[in-house]
Amino acid sequence: MGFQFQQGGLWERYRPEFPVTERIIYLNHAAVSPLPRRVAKAMKDFADDACDFGSMHYDTWLAACEGVRVLGARLTGAHRDEIALVKNTSEGICAIAGGLEWKPGDRVVAFREEFPANYYPWKRLESRRVQVEWLSATDPLERIAEACRGAKLLAISFVQYLSGLRANVKAIGEICRSQGCFFFVDAIQGLGAFPLNVEEAHIDALAADGHKWLLGPEGCGLLYVRREWQDRIEPIEFGWTNAAHYADYASRDMTLRGDAGRYECGTLNMVGCFGLKAALELILEADPAQIGPTVTARADEIAAGAKVKGYEILGDRNPETASGIVTIRHPSLDSRLVVSKLRENGISAAPRQGWIRFSPHFYISAEDIAKVVEALP
Repeated sequence: MGFQFQQGGLWERYRPEFPVTERIIYLNHAAVSPLPRRVAKAMKDFADDACDFGSMHYDTWLAACEGVRVLGARLTGAHRDEIALVKNTSEGICAIAGGLEWKPGDRVVAFREEFPANYYPWKRLESRRVQVEWLSATDPLERIAEACRGAKLLAISFVQYLSGLRANVKAIGEICRSQGCFFFVDAIQGLGAFPLNVEEAHIDALAADGHKWLLGPEGCGLLYVRREWQDRIEPIEFGWTNAAHYADYASRDMTLRGDAGRYECGTLNMVGCFGLKAALELILEADPAQIGPTVTARADEIAAGAKVKGYEILGDRNPETASGIVTIRHPSLDSRLVVSKLRENGISAAPRQGWIRFSPHFYISAEDIAKVVEALP
């Protein structure tokens, strides 16, 4: 295949962070990432502290949560006051879909190929006589601009979960801004792997769990809500920590917190916050601007090798729209059996809707990919 095994690259510097490489070639980051050493250590340290001292060091627990907000803001180009901690992407999406005020006749622009988390909340609005215009993620910008005229909201994934198509969020954001259309991004399949700046892309709200390309644990994620929208998006879950005076247990003042913390309902996932903080530190250290070209290069190598062996590639990979996800299938082979065969060879991939989805992260080497291509039946 002519793979060049470069020395001293990003993958080589960070590979020791990933014990998984000592056991398997892990190409399933679009599902659940293995934990890096420092992330697992942060979570273990928290567990040990809670085991040995109970909540005596609760101030350090709160500092970890605050660290996630600050680092999440840094990663997305947001302000710390625009970041809330949520348990997953679905919760973040529902906070927006349920918290906005909807009237019969309002219109939403959404996309048919979306993962259910970014499909169902908008589809359910139809029962409230909200019109949802369903486009294809492959539609040209001109079609998206046409659909946005008069629309209240557009929701799209940064990267599509099956095809790996990476949206031109800057161009779509500019369309939404010019049309006065709220711009929501499900960022879970791209945040951490590619640079994303909410100001540059005119994004009004964004949600992403930490367990995929951010390399964090499951059950702890980020919700970004632009400050000027926070008073217009009501919390749909209301517990003791949504209120401004939540630290005063005797208070019955239900005034909302003055930042995105108003969307945090109750006690947070502490062990998850310790892990996600460490993961965000790792991602920012490695730098998404460097991670992006690395993951697309590995995915391109899979696509090229698979094509030579007679596999079909889902979608059209090019530098503007390619991501770390590459999806293939063979006309005469059951994709589930191919995934099983790869597993027997110590390679982790995912069967998805009759296809085989690979999703390498930046610590995977070209030599790893050559072994994967060789193992393809």
